[in-house]
Formats: sequence, structure tokens, C-alpha cells
Amino acid sequence: MQEFTHHGKDKKEFVRQMFDDISPNYDFLNHFLSLGIDIYWRKKFIQKLDIQDDYTILDVACGTGDVGIEIIKKHSVSVTGIDLSPKMVELAQEKARKKKLDNITFIEGDAENLPLNDNSVDCLTISYGFRNISKYETALSEFHRVLKPGGRLGILEFSKPKSKIIASIFGFYFHEILPRIGSLFSRSDAYRYLPESVDFFPSRHDICRKIIYSGFKRAEIHDLTFGISTIFLGFKVEK
Repeated sequence: MQEFTHHGKDKKEFVRQMFDDISPNYDFLNHFLSLGIDIYWRKKFIQKLDIQDDYTILDVACGTGDVGIEIIKKHSVSVTGIDLSPKMVELAQEKARKKKLDNITFIEGDAENLPLNDNSVDCLTISYGFRNISKYETALSEFHRVLKPGGRLGILEFSKPKSKIIASIFGFYFHEILPRIGSLFSRSDAYRYLPESVDFFPSRHDICRKIIYSGFKRAEIHDLTFGISTIFLGFKVEK
């Protein structure tokens, strides 16, 4: 199988356009196609981040803002969400306005060139967006740059289940069922891209190695639901 994704600038423009195209149905399809388990995964993800009140949080590839909004509901923090897709950012802003949430903003931006100062955030999150980045190492270096000493990186991403039986069921759903249902609601290639982007995503240990090589002192792996999703944590050295 040939990789469906593009590389470099081509991949970035493809991803931006894809998410602009699917933005009107994004939340519905996310919850429907995952049978609602994506909500549980995000809550477990936030629990692992050990967020403290007064933290400054950066949520990269924020989509329509679900992670940032969930964090704001549970903690007295300041959250900035950033996404490559302007239409996703608009939806996140509207969602926050409707919920009358303070201390949360959403801006358009690139994970590989973050518009933030060095050592400026306590915690950086990215949920189901890391595999869409063109250059993993560049983004991880940016994440390390903007985190304060002692800051924590959290990545939530799909993985390949370790059990052959679960992997077979998951693979059938992801490659045969999900794209067909998704195509009923969107003309975009997004729901063909999704399973293939997971197929070509680096292994758990490769991601951990990339985190360490980017300057983090330690990395952790926490699997969810038979390893269908995985939480990766990176810890920046304290000064």
C-alpha cells in the first residue's frame, strides 16, 4: 500500500483544506464514528496531564476545541487553542462563546512554527492531530521550546492494538466501515486519509524516541482501550 499522505508543504496544505472541508460535520462524525469513546479517551488524557490551577495551557491542533474546553471546565487555567484550519478555529470560538467560557482563546497557526515565546506554557496538549503534522521532529522541537522548565507535553493519538484479534477488528472497522460511513456525510478524502494516516504513523517506541531526541528528559506511554489509542507524555527538564 502506498502512503496516502503528502509530505512537507503539500501535506500541510492538504490537511488544512481537508479539515476546512469536513468542519461542519466534524463533531458529529467524531462522536458517531467512535461510538462516543473519543470523549472518554480525552477525559483520561486530561487526567494524565496533572494540570494545576493557574497553569498556562497550549492545545495544538485544537480542532473544534473539545480538549481545551474540557480542561477549562475542570481547572482554573488559561488555555490557547491553535489549529491550521481557519474554519475549525471559527467553530471552536463559537463553541466557547455559546458556553460563555472565559480564559480560553483560539487562533490559527502552525505546530511547526508556534507564535509563542520560549518557556511560556506549563502544559502543551495535542489530541489526534500529531499524525497530521508534516515534520514530527520540527514540531516536537517547537513544543519543547515553548514549554517552561518542568513543563509537560501530552500527545493523544491512535495506535496499532497489540492484540492480533483486536487489531483485526479495529483494522476492518477503520478501513472498511469508517470510510463508507464518513463518505455519506462528506465528499472529502478525510475518512480514507484517517485509517491510512494511522497505518503509517510511527510505532509507540519511535514516538518516544522522537520526544527524547527533541530535548525532553523522559517520555511515557499509556495505552487506552486495548491500545487503540495511546497517551504519550514528555517531561521537560527543570532548571
